[in-house]
Amino acid sequence: MRLELGLNLKLAQQLKLAPQIIQSIEILQLPSLDLRELIENELQENEALEVVEPAPDGLEARAPDGKVADEDAFADGVFDESAERVFDRLNDLAGAERGPDAYRSRGAAQEASDRKLEAMQNAPAAESGLCDHLMVQIEELELSPPVRAAAEAIVCNLADTGLLPCPLEEVARGMDEPVDEAALAAGLSVVQGLEPRGVGARDLQECLLLQIEDDAPDAELQRRILRDHYEDVKSNKLPKVAKALGLDMDSLYEVMHGLAHLSTRPGAAYSAGPVRYIRPDVVIEWEDGEYRVRLVNDYLPRVGISHNIRRMLAESRKDRKVREYLKRKIESARWLIEAIAQRQNTLERVAREIVARQRDFLDFGVSHLRPLKMQEVADALGIHVSTVSRAISEKYAQTPRGIFPLKYFFTGGTENEDGGVESRLSVKERVRQLIEAEDRHNPLSDDEVAERLKDQCGLEIARRTVTKYRKALNIPSSRQRRVWV
Repeated sequence: MRLELGLNLKLAQQLKLAPQIIQSIEILQLPSLDLRELIENELQENEALEVVEPAPDGLEARAPDGKVADEDAFADGVFDESAERVFDRLNDLAGAERGPDAYRSRGAAQEASDRKLEAMQNAPAAESGLCDHLMVQIEELELSPPVRAAAEAIVCNLADTGLLPCPLEEVARGMDEPVDEAALAAGLSVVQGLEPRGVGARDLQECLLLQIEDDAPDAELQRRILRDHYEDVKSNKLPKVAKALGLDMDSLYEVMHGLAHLSTRPGAAYSAGPVRYIRPDVVIEWEDGEYRVRLVNDYLPRVGISHNIRRMLAESRKDRKVREYLKRKIESARWLIEAIAQRQNTLERVAREIVARQRDFLDFGVSHLRPLKMQEVADALGIHVSTVSRAISEKYAQTPRGIFPLKYFFTGGTENEDGGVESRLSVKERVRQLIEAEDRHNPLSDDEVAERLKDQCGLEIARRTVTKYRKALNIPSSRQRRVWV
């Protein structure tokens, strides 16, 4: 094999996206809260941007001191103090030996540092977790060092649910100074006696048994049910349990009713993170006999090109460095404003098309949600399907039926006998309605649900499809749903 160097000429075409298009694509798929953060960051970094406030009779740009910044004021040479400071800084920037980039990076770093410090100071304190809650209780107990070490190691190995997912031997292997089996057992007993009741259990059966209070009515009978007939209760074989305990069905149901308050996740209350609220991007309201679409922009800063920067650009004709710097800032601000306007326009158009095609859902509910593909909306609006996908990404709509992600309205379907098409979500809703209306003493099997869908709705779906939809809805099987007389 011979190795050699050579020069070759190759002609090729390559498609590259301009920075403006990339920015527009990124802004289009941003949720509103992320867009707000982006705008606030740009306001900090780009002097050419400023927040504008709408006047009673329209939109007017306002200077930082609150005065209306009109062209006449600029022509008269009226400067406010903030504008003078910015202009002086830009003049110093032009004469600095290290150039504008060095000054900009230093200022941006300082601003970023200030914002991070402010965010840290305003951040809420972390809530006490399950581990901390249990450790405080252990510290208040008088325990021998080995038992205390075992109890603390067990607490550190608990899952968020409060259950212990690993055997005690594995807990001992992870300790700096392993303890014997007796200390491990004693430590486990200590943890299982802490609040909330049920923590430290090694399985769900033990978790429920730990939560039964000694002074509770029928406490011993409840323990017998969970200890000796746990699998039969899970399988809803209640007649077998009643016969073994010598009880009638009414008495058994009464005893089991006392178990309904027990938690399968005793530690969840201390392990849950902060509640995250959904802020809709689109509001769909019924007004004057029709559905109207409104974008939620109240909390987004309204930005425009700073009049002070425009004036500085006009007055810096002889200073090429300052003029080029200002042009870059103004151009960047213009790209951002246009990208935001395009995002809002695209999102509103897509939302209006969804409302037009899902009118039956808004009128009658989920059972009337029709199949819809993104390509249909894209063809109707004359845009690419990827634009529709980005426009609805992580966006939510507030409707008279509740708050839904915009992707919720795009779903496949199943053809019925009349040649129409039912969406998968509407079929799921019909399955749920049929099961809710069933006779609890004689629940419907999946085959019977499929037959009723065919008879009542003309939907030809297989039993396994009903089973899949039922499981997706977290509905147990007919045997487990049955209520015994």
